[in-house]
Amino acid sequence: MLTTLKNAFKIKEIRKKIFFTLAMLVVIRIGSQLPVPGVDRTFFSTWFSEQMGDAFNFIDAFTGGSFLNFSILALNITPYITSSIIMQLLTIAIPKLEEMHKDGEDGRKKIASITRYVTVGLALVESTAMAISFGNQGLLQNPGNVLDIITVVAALTAGSAFLMWLGERITENGVGNGISIVLVINIISRVPQDMTQLFDLFVLNRTIPVGVINALIIMAIILGMVVLVIFLNSGVRKIPVQYAKKVQGRKMVGGQTSSIPLKVNTSGVIPIIFASSLLQFPVVISSFFPAGTGVWSEILKGLTSDNWFNPSQPIYSIGMVFYMVLVIFFAYFYTAITFNPLEVSENLKKQGGFIPGIRPGKPTSEYLNRILNYIIFIGASFLTLIGILPFIFNGLFGANVSFGGTSLIIIVSVILETIKQIESQMLVRNYKGFLND
Repeated sequence: MLTTLKNAFKIKEIRKKIFFTLAMLVVIRIGSQLPVPGVDRTFFSTWFSEQMGDAFNFIDAFTGGSFLNFSILALNITPYITSSIIMQLLTIAIPKLEEMHKDGEDGRKKIASITRYVTVGLALVESTAMAISFGNQGLLQNPGNVLDIITVVAALTAGSAFLMWLGERITENGVGNGISIVLVINIISRVPQDMTQLFDLFVLNRTIPVGVINALIIMAIILGMVVLVIFLNSGVRKIPVQYAKKVQGRKMVGGQTSSIPLKVNTSGVIPIIFASSLLQFPVVISSFFPAGTGVWSEILKGLTSDNWFNPSQPIYSIGMVFYMVLVIFFAYFYTAITFNPLEVSENLKKQGGFIPGIRPGKPTSEYLNRILNYIIFIGASFLTLIGILPFIFNGLFGANVSFGGTSLIIIVSVILETIKQIESQMLVRNYKGFLND
């Protein structure tokens, strides 16, 4: 792999793309430390530490600590991720957007443009809500000053828009998908802090044998989860397709054999993000109001993953059951809106293709739907397992880290995709790629 990396840097075009990507990531990390003008950052850190559970830890992990620091990049790319999900759902619901999506490159550019406007709109709404709500509690150095509120809103909105622009520049001039790489570098930036926490909790102040065994167990668990994520992302069920022969002029054409690749993890990390966001939404909203008691307080504790698998309070683990159900539900839901077996069946029929042993048309659609339901369940089950493992260790041992579950899937998926992109560029130049080293 080192030889391949050395060869990659010998290619001027790839070398420039890698250096450009690294330079943009440095800019992002610097921006994550720049404070918003007129803000008392100590207030926000104190408020953050007093919140119940991990609702805001989830957000802070995705923003690379920018949210906790309340820097100009505090919102980071979360508005863009939200707007992208909204646009994907609307593309299915609104015929006009569906036509744009099918209209080739021009249609995709229009959808991308709309997504940018939605991102800015969401950032404006979120920053305004944060400036007004937190400002009245002590975030602003001059509470009630309209100019300070406008400054905070402008800084946070501009920071989110700037980060979106940088992500698009990385996609065009760097390596990999820019937005995904920004998200990964944000998550990775928290890893040293998490490793320090694990070291302090399981290795420090322990006897040497116990400390060594604990360290080996931690490394084995992390390595095992990485391997599981790699298998989950690379798993594919290939449906064979045969194309009928036909005469065109004096030549016989067709007769080729192909396949329809159906990924085991058809929906990626989206089900976990949806499920986590849905469970954390009531917790986030309640944090803006005085702490309550009674049934509502108990429900919020059940929705908070920090309370799951706690031996002293097992009743709160019921929230984990809802989490698992939501992950599986969203795996089916997201796949249903992104993959249409009926449409695939019709396209095969028009192109003269058929699945051996299956009649074209409705039987093909039913066959694809049956296979899809089967592999979705397998993928969703493994996805749920990866998602709840960090909660198990957190509940039993207090090991609350940000690179488990969702974050780990994102990191591994993006790294693999980026490596494949670099590999494809090198193969064009007759170099051996990373994955074949």
